[in-house]
Amino acid sequence: MANNPKVLIAGAGPVGLTLANELVRHGIAVRIVDKNAERTDKSKALVLWSRTLELFDDAGYARDFIPAGMAAHGALISTGKEIVARVSLDSIDSRYNYALMIPQSETERILEQRLEAAGVKVERRVELASFTDKGAAVEATLRKADGASEVLGADWLVGCDGAHSAVRHGLGFAFEGSTLESHWALADGYIEGLEPKDRLHIFWHRDGILAFFPIVGDRWRVIADLGPAKGDEKHPDPTLAEINALMALRGSPSIVMKDPFWLAAFRINERKVKEYAKGRVFLAGDAAHIHSPAGGQGMNTGMQDAFNLGWKLALVIKGTAKPALLDSYSSERSTVGEMVLRNAGRLTEAATLRNPIAQGLRNTIVKFAAGFPALQHKIADQLAEMDIAYAKSPLTAKDGQSVAGPKPGARWPEALPADAGGKKFTALGPAELVDGLAQRFPKLVMAAPAKDAASLWLIRPDGYVGFAGAPTDLARAVAYLAALAA
Repeated sequence: MANNPKVLIAGAGPVGLTLANELVRHGIAVRIVDKNAERTDKSKALVLWSRTLELFDDAGYARDFIPAGMAAHGALISTGKEIVARVSLDSIDSRYNYALMIPQSETERILEQRLEAAGVKVERRVELASFTDKGAAVEATLRKADGASEVLGADWLVGCDGAHSAVRHGLGFAFEGSTLESHWALADGYIEGLEPKDRLHIFWHRDGILAFFPIVGDRWRVIADLGPAKGDEKHPDPTLAEINALMALRGSPSIVMKDPFWLAAFRINERKVKEYAKGRVFLAGDAAHIHSPAGGQGMNTGMQDAFNLGWKLALVIKGTAKPALLDSYSSERSTVGEMVLRNAGRLTEAATLRNPIAQGLRNTIVKFAAGFPALQHKIADQLAEMDIAYAKSPLTAKDGQSVAGPKPGARWPEALPADAGGKKFTALGPAELVDGLAQRFPKLVMAAPAKDAASLWLIRPDGYVGFAGAPTDLARAVAYLAALAA
């Protein structure tokens, strides 16, 4: 392991591990440090959504996660007395049209073992004490468990070190937002009396929400709203008896938990930095944005930060692309972070309505809306993060002719060629044209001749459309690539 890596990653949670795996897959030397003695043993973030699974699939290792989780195909929303809505995920426009329910402990295990197999070991009980961006490199000081320090140089530093990020503090970035004025309870254990097991069960009781998330087998996560909170007030962790009482009251007396793994009380924070980067230092995941667990998008958004940054860093480090490529990371992912923050906040507000009249109105509207397949489809795609697009990105070409299919900036609906996923742009179109682009930009482009000779596409390494046009737009496609190429 290089003492002075190309990239130093602070934080070995799901986001840091994803970034490390992606960079190593590109052949980039990394070090990844974490102040904790071992990876989490808690279920924490519970779902891998469709878009995240697609990215792992393009990178070649989605299959590692599938056996460790279970597919959830929808949600049941009930008052406890009547069904308000049945939400199906089967309409998600993806080869993974479900939510993969998998404990974060398993997600981290899979990512860490894959990284170790590639020759990189997480350095645990090692804390990033300080860093200085020197312009040509980042000088970082690591503090080890025995009190010893190490000073190293890295070309780039990425803070994947969570909500209390040392990297964010070191940059002096404000973490703007608020703590919601409500208490919540969480329980993770074995539950009897809840069917079907491949659905989320959400009870909108007049006293507050009660939500069940399947994990594996008879193991479930339970979350309940406990009412208003003031200031920095903390609620004691719930007991198993209190959780069972809540479930009996808001759900059904037949629903019973035993053998809990985890009982906790928590508050919801909604915070975000404005910029995700400064100089040679980047932020990703909870270090840049935290939000309500409603929708289960926090970890997925962070992992997608890592995928977005990974290919850009790799191409710049290899000298394939101009350093200006990295400027697109903050603008693209900050916009996504704002959208996720907003959507999760709205879901939380709807779920925690206290006024009986407002609750009744909410239930009526949701029951009505659930009857429209097009609306169900839109909700499912939003949850699965299939609707994320980069229409206003500096990497999105605006000058090609309009062609049938996804617009520039939108997700490409098909799996990327095995040799291109995460590494190169895919040129899709008439064989002669795309072969010519691959010959002209061999390190940047892979040719994928298409039967449809009516269009010419440049698909980014993370599966979004960079350029779309007709074959007669070849000069514009060349100009697009030339602007990126080093």
